[in-house]
Amino acid sequence: MNKCHKVEKVSFVKEKLIVRVDGKEYTFPLAEVSKRLAEASRAQREEYEISPSGYGIHWPLIDEDLSIDGLIRTKHKQTRKKESIWA
Repeated sequence: MNKCHKVEKVSFVKEKLIVRVDGKEYTFPLAEVSKRLAEASRAQREEYEISPSGYGIHWPLIDEDLSIDGLIRTKHKQTRKKESIWA
């Protein structure tokens, strides 16, 4: 599995989401990225999973998903799989 991003940190300070991705730190106002996260409790915010590919972050207690590409406004190159030709 190819890694899209290396998510190094996910944290919250007051009403801001802070993520460290690929060596760079980003800060986002919660109200702008997710109404669910903005309304969630501290415990709900701190219970998250980073996808194995580094593509996104999932908060199971509030059923919220954010893509890293969407957060940092980048488009990640996808590799094409070669098709097999069976004779």
